Amino acid sequence: MTRTLNIKDALNEALRQEMEADSRIVLMGEDIAGGAGRDDINPDGTDCWGGVFGVTKDLLGQFGRDRVVDTAIAETGFVGAAIGASLVGMRPIVEIMFADFIGTSFDQLLNHAAKLRYMYGGKVSVPIVVRTVTGAGFRAGAEHSQTLYSLYTHVPGLKVVAPSTARDAKGLMLSAIRDPNPVIFMEHKRLYLLDDDVPEEPYTIPFGVARIAREGKDVTIVGVQKMVHTALDAAKLLAEEGIEAEVIDPRTYSPLDEDTILGSVEKTGRLVIVDESHPRCSLPTDISALVADKGFASLRSPIKMVTGPHTPIPFSPPLEDAFIPDAGQIVEAVKSQFEMARS
Repeated sequence: MTRTLNIKDALNEALRQEMEADSRIVLMGEDIAGGAGRDDINPDGTDCWGGVFGVTKDLLGQFGRDRVVDTAIAETGFVGAAIGASLVGMRPIVEIMFADFIGTSFDQLLNHAAKLRYMYGGKVSVPIVVRTVTGAGFRAGAEHSQTLYSLYTHVPGLKVVAPSTARDAKGLMLSAIRDPNPVIFMEHKRLYLLDDDVPEEPYTIPFGVARIAREGKDVTIVGVQKMVHTALDAAKLLAEEGIEAEVIDPRTYSPLDEDTILGSVEKTGRLVIVDESHPRCSLPTDISALVADKGFASLRSPIKMVTGPHTPIPFSPPLEDAFIPDAGQIVEAVKSQFEMARS
């Protein structure tokens, strides 16, 4: 049966269903169980926040404090503990409040979780999921608004997932939990309340398979997470002017579905990549290099990137709004490609 859920509730359902099916799964994070020692206030867990955005709300009441564990404000410690637990048969799901804070546990992820399977010749697995929240537009300032997909995509041994719809969020989360390797699962805070049709039964979506969010023949637009929706808005504006854009949602960045991107560019001859993150050493630069290397003969005009500027994300609402790419900028980038072709 399919019903309408938002991304936050779809993730909650995925966690609940998998925890019911597999007793090895434990949740760890700050404030996901209402705070350690708060049994006098919420003995059954029903009034717990469930993390800062409520994704794990009510799971404590069903699974108890042995499986929904509040941690100290010490990401290095509890990410390290989760890695150790995974090596002895547990399947931890760790919540980092904001992607910006994940740097405090980067050594654990970069030098341990990502490398142990390789260093031990495949004799061990590290089935850990690190959930974290990305994105600007929440008036949260420079230290709570970054995306940082590219940092983790750069590290071999880490899988990086960034859903843009509720249906994808549930299916990709179930795939992440079942994966024997470490997964960084990045959830955009401005998408949590976005609705979609979501099957009630458990299902998985494979990593490395992009979604064609809109078919078109004139230009390929690759959107990074929230920018998929901005790209779709731009595609509607372009259609009014007779330009049919194909919009691609990669869904995962490691692994990346190169074939779908290259196949689309072969059809359209043009490529625009949209990302709210900074432009240097980013996903747009990586995808641009991919197409320049493997799909250059298909291009009819130069590749265009639409990104945030190479600055910290402002706290000022007008400046933050100016930082985030909008549909108008995408339309302008696409039109410039056609103008170059005519000149």
